[in-house]
Order: sequence, then structure tokens, then C-alpha cells
Amino acid sequence: MKKHKISVSGGCQCGAVRYHADEMFDNSHICHCRMCQKAVGNIFAALVAAPKTALRWTRGAPAEFQSSAHAMRGFCAACGTPLYYSSLDNDRINLTIGSLDEPENFAPKIQMGLESRLCWFASLPSLPDEGETGAGENADWASSIARSNRQHPDHDTDDWKTELR
Repeated sequence: MKKHKISVSGGCQCGAVRYHADEMFDNSHICHCRMCQKAVGNIFAALVAAPKTALRWTRGAPAEFQSSAHAMRGFCAACGTPLYYSSLDNDRINLTIGSLDEPENFAPKIQMGLESRLCWFASLPSLPDEGETGAGENADWASSIARSNRQHPDHDTDDWKTELR
């Protein structure tokens, strides 16, 4: 597995936990296994690894759950955002791609855990496209969400408070 000198940052939805890594592995992937589905509350986990030595927590620290004898899963205790999967027997930490500030830079290259891949997964590209959030009849709803948004921005901040703005 190749390593790349690339600087990434990311964190949870509320901003209580932030991280930075100066090196990443070239292993972006999605895992369909049932344990990953439950850990991220979704139909798969999208992950990419950093060497454990290249990762530092820049705000707060994740809570952890040992999901098996082999793995720890990190998340924000304040908002619940899944942040990583870490095998206890290697030197990598697999960050959730969605928690990265620039997730578009890590398109998955492989799939695994196919024994639990949902039977309708392949049909997702054929679903009707309802357009952007906030378009048409959802404009008032989306505007209300934007006015009361507590989500941390996709970049580091010196100070962040989660109360309504």
C-alpha cells in the first residue's frame, strides 16, 4: 500500500473533535460488512487510512468503542459523528471519508465486506434525481436549516461554539 505526503484535516459535525494528518495511504475503500454498517449507521462505511503516527487530534479527542477483539471505532461523544476504524494489530487508522474536510479527494477504489452488501445497492444510480437541497418546494425548509445551522465548517477554526447562531 503506497503512502502519499498529503495534508488532510477533518472532524465531527459539531466541531468538538478535529484532526490533521500529514500522510495518507492510497487505500480509499467502502466496506459493506455488517459491523461497519452498524458503526456508521448507513449501508456502508467509506474509509481511507493514515499512518497512526501521522495523525494528531487538533481539538478534543474522540470517544472509542471496541467493536471486536481486533478493532476500535472512534466517534464524537458530543454529536455522534463516526470518525474512524482502527485495527489493533497494525499501524493504520482508517478515517471516515465523510469526516474529511475535502472528501471529494478520496474516491473509493475498492469494495469489501460484500457478504453484507445490500441487494439493492447496485440500483442506486438509477434512482430519480430530485435536484439540489433547497430547490423548489424545499426552499423554505433549507433556508430555515441554513439559518440555524450548528455544523462546523469544512476547515479548521480557532474557536467554535455549537449554540444556535
